[in-house]
Amino acid sequence: MNVHPARERDLHLTRRRFFGRTAGGMGAGIGAAALSSLLGRDLGAAEAGSGTGGATAPVRDAAAGGLHFAPKAKRVISLFMSGAPSQLDMWDYKPELNKMFDADLPDSVRNGQRITTMTSGQARFPLAPSKYKFARHGKQGAWISELLPHTAGVVDDLCVVKSMWTEAINHDPAITYIQTGSQLPGRPSIGAWASYGLGSLNEDLPTFVVLHSSWSGRKSAQALYNRLWGSAFLPTRHAGVAMRSKGDPVLYLSDPPGVSRAARRDVLDGLAALNQKTLDDYGDPEIATRIAQYEMAYRMQTSVPELMDLSGETQETLDLYGPDVNTPGTFAANCLLARRLAERDVRFTQIFIRGWDQHGNIAGDLPKQCQDVDQACAALVTDLKRRGLLDDTLVVWGGEFGRTVYCQGKLTKENYGRDHHPRCFTTWLAGGGVKPGIVYGETDDFSYNVTEKPVHIHDLNATILHQLGVNHEKLTYRYQGRDFRLTDVHGEVVHDLLA
Repeated sequence: MNVHPARERDLHLTRRRFFGRTAGGMGAGIGAAALSSLLGRDLGAAEAGSGTGGATAPVRDAAAGGLHFAPKAKRVISLFMSGAPSQLDMWDYKPELNKMFDADLPDSVRNGQRITTMTSGQARFPLAPSKYKFARHGKQGAWISELLPHTAGVVDDLCVVKSMWTEAINHDPAITYIQTGSQLPGRPSIGAWASYGLGSLNEDLPTFVVLHSSWSGRKSAQALYNRLWGSAFLPTRHAGVAMRSKGDPVLYLSDPPGVSRAARRDVLDGLAALNQKTLDDYGDPEIATRIAQYEMAYRMQTSVPELMDLSGETQETLDLYGPDVNTPGTFAANCLLARRLAERDVRFTQIFIRGWDQHGNIAGDLPKQCQDVDQACAALVTDLKRRGLLDDTLVVWGGEFGRTVYCQGKLTKENYGRDHHPRCFTTWLAGGGVKPGIVYGETDDFSYNVTEKPVHIHDLNATILHQLGVNHEKLTYRYQGRDFRLTDVHGEVVHDLLA
């Protein structure tokens, strides 16, 4: 049978496409609805007080349709130390280990727990006490390493969680796990879930921004894949937008040579008309995403250069973040950008810095890594606080797991290495309605097992969403016949951490 090409698509009309087209024809169509939600305002931002005590009425989120309660945080800044910083050398003070230098880790402590193939073949598991000095800081007398003098100065603003744990023991599954809620690739990242559930607060910048940082320590480092800030099966508009430190901050942001802004506007208008026609026919929400993303890119031609221009920052502010702040792509420069993104109400900002995987050279690499981040972390907390942004901005610092108390490879008094350790590690939070100035949880004398108040990574993610006003059990997305969520079927909000 000969079929005219214009009618050929009708022969492939599935039930799903039929209902998609039907939905597309209702009122202004789902294209207009999706475009409105993308370019419009956060429907979850209805925070007008009602009743007494500042209570607010529940609101319905923009995308997922779930009910939300009044948020304590409007935005999140995640500072991710990829490679797993050593809790023993930074946060988890174990002075009694000094008496046990080079002794074997007792079998009763390990208790048959899984270890990596990098140390499973070792004849011994010699204990390696930290070579760094610790001192008490803040009103609560929190123990903090000499490697973090600036962070120690803001510890009264921090909620330090020493009892984090995870099941994953290798980098890629562990980073994928804490970012997406699954050790296997294919799930949306936490920033994508926040974007999907809450929508945008700024129509001229992406809802979810990712910044990658240079580092000074161990140069070989675990790769970071864009799926770690991807949207997976969520609409692609919720994926993180990675900004670069060289060239255009976002690829293809500048007009091509010989193309004027007016000409580009005409091209976008033509593309929008073509895409809208296809959307009307098929009702595919990804087409609505494409329309909106073209428009977002056009607006970002103005908003992103203004964001990246630090010339308006005072010298006092630049000095606060340290000398690296003037070098694009450093952690310090990215922390300052994160504050500027917070000022512009970007919902979720994630800063990655690699190089924390110290298997054999703690003495050489860890001080450099700490120097990269210490002053900038403290500056970010201080800067947000003095601008009135810390109250509704949640800052989260941490890695994918911790490091072992026993040495990997050769042990000396001057140097040692540590293997991966998922059973306990340290994270800190600041602002966004968490309790300031507390240290939560405890580990055993070897910083090997959690002994008090364990916090799983699912619990951490549930708590982050809770502070954004989201019930992690209700923020779901149906895909392949089941409802998915960031915390899968796990996770409890850690109310003890909340003010």
